[in-house]
Amino acid sequence: MENRRTFLKKSLVGATAMALLPQAMQAARIKTQGVQLYTVRSDMDKDPTATLQKVAAIGYKEVELAGYREGKFYGKTPAEFRKLLGDNGLKAISGHVSTAVLKNGLNEMIEASATIGQKFIVCPFTAPQERKSLDDFKTLVELFSKTGEACKKAGIQFAYHNHAFEFDLVEGQMLFDYLLQNIPNDLMTMEMDIFWTVKAGQDPVAYFEKYPNRFALWHVKDMDKTEKKEFTEVGQGVIDFKKIFQNAGKAGMKHFFVEQDVCKRPPLESIKMSFDYLKKLKY
Repeated sequence: MENRRTFLKKSLVGATAMALLPQAMQAARIKTQGVQLYTVRSDMDKDPTATLQKVAAIGYKEVELAGYREGKFYGKTPAEFRKLLGDNGLKAISGHVSTAVLKNGLNEMIEASATIGQKFIVCPFTAPQERKSLDDFKTLVELFSKTGEACKKAGIQFAYHNHAFEFDLVEGQMLFDYLLQNIPNDLMTMEMDIFWTVKAGQDPVAYFEKYPNRFALWHVKDMDKTEKKEFTEVGQGVIDFKKIFQNAGKAGMKHFFVEQDVCKRPPLESIKMSFDYLKKLKY
């Protein structure tokens, strides 16, 4: 028979566990949001200073760039752009650059990216002529591996961003899987575009399970409810973002960026709608 001290001890432990249970069962919330500036590209081209002020005012803390040209970001030197970001409390986590830059201008691009504090350099697209055969896939693996090595030396991670075509079969292989299977994670992570993955008929979570910890970056982008399956603000479409965010740990996701390629309302209004939805999302 247990004595009074043992009984009280067990009762205390049980009460503490019950008190902690609701806290443990609470749904998670998103703390930091990023946005791909391609969504507000017209605004950035006209006035990057005013646009970044408005992006920050919405509540975004991180941005992904899509305006690197000839050593400058949106027409500003790396030092100028770094100050502009800092003045608005923003961090440039990553930036998109073409395969042309990777082939001719890699070192300058890495230096510029390091100056503004980027953690990732992302190739967002491969042209049809770069992916028409298995030999082309092998050439891309060589290019991306070389890029990954150079980025790694600078303390930056290289990433590849997908569309839907990476899931097309070419000589029995899908480019998406081929890259993941032939380039190690320390040389290339994936930036999964949730919209394009779903548009290709694939399940993002299934890929997180197939290749865990390979998706450090996401594009959070929704698909509308029409037959055309067009872009829409996050939360207004058919993609189950609650389920996707529940699997963020499995994916290895570190940062995500709201993106909407085409907006039917002013882009700044669209990214605010997406921000507000994600701010309230529990998963």
